[in-house]
Amino acid sequence: MAASPDDRKYSKEHEWVRVNGDTARIGITDYAQDQLGDVVYIDLPEAGATVGQFEKMGEIESVKAVSDLFSPVSGEVLRVNDTAVDKPELVNSDPHGDGWLLEVRLTSPAELDALMTAAAYDAFTAAQPA
Repeated sequence: MAASPDDRKYSKEHEWVRVNGDTARIGITDYAQDQLGDVVYIDLPEAGATVGQFEKMGEIESVKAVSDLFSPVSGEVLRVNDTAVDKPELVNSDPHGDGWLLEVRLTSPAELDALMTAAAYDAFTAAQPA
C-alpha cells in the first residue's frame, strides 16, 4: 500500500476528507477499496441533503459485501460524483482522485480535529489484522 496523501484527514471508518475553504471532498481510502474488493455499486445522498459526522451517508457494494459509508464531517451535500456512481470501479482504480464520492459545505470545521493525519491513519491501518 502506498502512503496515504498528506493533503487530507482520515476517519477510523476509512473515509478521507480534503478541505478547500468551506468545501470538503469526501471519498474512501485506498485501504478501504483494497479491503472491499471490486466495487460494483455506490448509493449516495442527493445534493441538498445533510450529512453528520460519523453518521451513515450511503452504502458501497463490492463483489464481497455491502458496507455502510460514514461521513467524516458534517455538512450539506453540494455535489455527488456521478462519474463514480456510473462507474464504481473508479473507486478501486483512483480512490484518492477521480473516485471521490461527495462534496459538502462544512457546517462545523472544528470536527476536522477529530480526524487522523495521513501518518496516523497509515499507522492505524498497519495495526489492523490482515
